[in-house]
Amino acid sequence: MSIKVSIRKKLSRNFILEMEFETSGDSSGGRLGILGASGCGKSMTLKCIAGIETPDEGFISINGRVLFDSAKKINLKPQVRRVGYLFQNYALFPRMTVLENIIAGLPYRGGRAEKIQKALGWIRQFGLQGLEDRYPALLSGGQQQRAALARMLIREPEAVLLDEPFSALDTSLREQMQFQILELLGNRGDVILVTHSRDEVFRLCGELLTMDGGRALKKGNTRELFYNPGLVAVARLTGCKNVSPVKRIGEREIFALRWGLNLRTAILVTDDITHVGIRAHDFAPAGEETYNRITIAASRRSEEPFENAVIFTNAAASGPDEKNELWWKYSRYLNYQGVEDLFIPPESLLLLK
Repeated sequence: MSIKVSIRKKLSRNFILEMEFETSGDSSGGRLGILGASGCGKSMTLKCIAGIETPDEGFISINGRVLFDSAKKINLKPQVRRVGYLFQNYALFPRMTVLENIIAGLPYRGGRAEKIQKALGWIRQFGLQGLEDRYPALLSGGQQQRAALARMLIREPEAVLLDEPFSALDTSLREQMQFQILELLGNRGDVILVTHSRDEVFRLCGELLTMDGGRALKKGNTRELFYNPGLVAVARLTGCKNVSPVKRIGEREIFALRWGLNLRTAILVTDDITHVGIRAHDFAPAGEETYNRITIAASRRSEEPFENAVIFTNAAASGPDEKNELWWKYSRYLNYQGVEDLFIPPESLLLLK
């Protein structure tokens, strides 16, 4: 099963959405995450797939069934696309009860008694028993989300589109609902999750598409893209705080211009490598290593509930352009007070274009 998208839509004078991708179906667990900053066109891409918005031109299909083809003047209505769309705010009907909201997801055909029985089955499956007669305003955020999911899935869609479904939930409920959604969705066809949270996409999606300025940057296995982003923009989207332009010195050696630091790499440095990235958690207190070693000149420290952050510069840097700050993060349970030198393992360096 797969979703194919190749669309173009002008959204403003200076912003054009141009997206082209294909999901890999079961090989990725059926879940594709689209990761990008706010305003990059993630939600608009979902709306075009669902039929809520119409591209200026292009092609969209699900499992070989064409939903939109501007060349052939095909543009199926949302009601017949068999696409489930979970809005960011869940969009439950405020004057309908939980039961009525879920029934509203069914097609018009069929008797009311049959619809009620089907809806009650989904209510049991989603743990909403006892809430059948409640209105959305009297539900918690998690209960609203489950009701909206039930209303969406009762139609048995071929594809499920999730538009930042956890953004309105508090931290503890957010993580709980992420695992629940994985269980509830199971193997219900292709799922596309739009988010700006790297934690969500890493936890939930086997496949990742990074996006910026209305265009796809890079697509691939989620874990592989985190470990080897390849592009500066992808490294930043996946949470890399330390990025510097580099000068190539040798086959496996570079000079980080922002930090005044010589670095040995684990892989060959090709001519098209322009930057290096170091994830904040990849530093370690230096031992006997004589390479990839940096002496800390700490400028700021901060404590979080479960980790500490040190913002520092290279004490050995010689010029003002080489004294840019780096981030080091480590578990608060590790006794790293008084560390003066850090080591960067060569295999942790991200070589970027």
